[in-house]
Amino acid sequence: LFGGSFDPVTRGHEDLVRRGARLFDRIVVCVAPDGGSTWLPQALRVDLFRQAVADVENVEVEPFEGLLTDVAKSRGAAALLRGVRTVRDFEYEMEMAFANRDLAPGVETVVLTPSADTALVSSSLVREVARLGGDVSAWVSPVVDAAVKRRVQGA
Repeated sequence: LFGGSFDPVTRGHEDLVRRGARLFDRIVVCVAPDGGSTWLPQALRVDLFRQAVADVENVEVEPFEGLLTDVAKSRGAAALLRGVRTVRDFEYEMEMAFANRDLAPGVETVVLTPSADTALVSSSLVREVARLGGDVSAWVSPVVDAAVKRRVQGA
C-alpha cells in the first residue's frame, strides 16, 4: 500500500508508484480523507491519481478512512511503500515505521528514494507556487496541472 494525502499528486508520487509497481505484484494507492488542511477534495485526488498512473496495470487507487495499518491488515498487504526525499522526511518516516510496526506486526515499511528530477518536489510546494501564480506543470501531470489551475481560479 502507498498511502498519503496526495494533495495534489506530483511527478514524485507517480515515480514512486511506477518504481514500486516493478517491485511488487500490485500497488494499492490509498488516498487519505479530506481534513482541515487538504486543498483538493478526496474524490478529486483519487481521480487525478488514477489518471496519472492509468498506464500502469498493477496499480489501483482508492480512498480510505482511518488508519492505513488497518487497511493493510484487512487487505493482507505485505508492505507499506513510502518515499523519502530529505533527512526531515527520513526522521518522520522512521517514527511512522516504528508506530506502524506496532500497529500492524508483519507489515513492513519499504522506503524508496526519489528520482533526481523529482527529489525537491512536494505537494506543499506545488500548492504554494500555484497559489502565487507560478507554473507547476513540470512537477505534475497535465491532468493535475489543469485541476490545480481550476482550483487557483476558484472554479
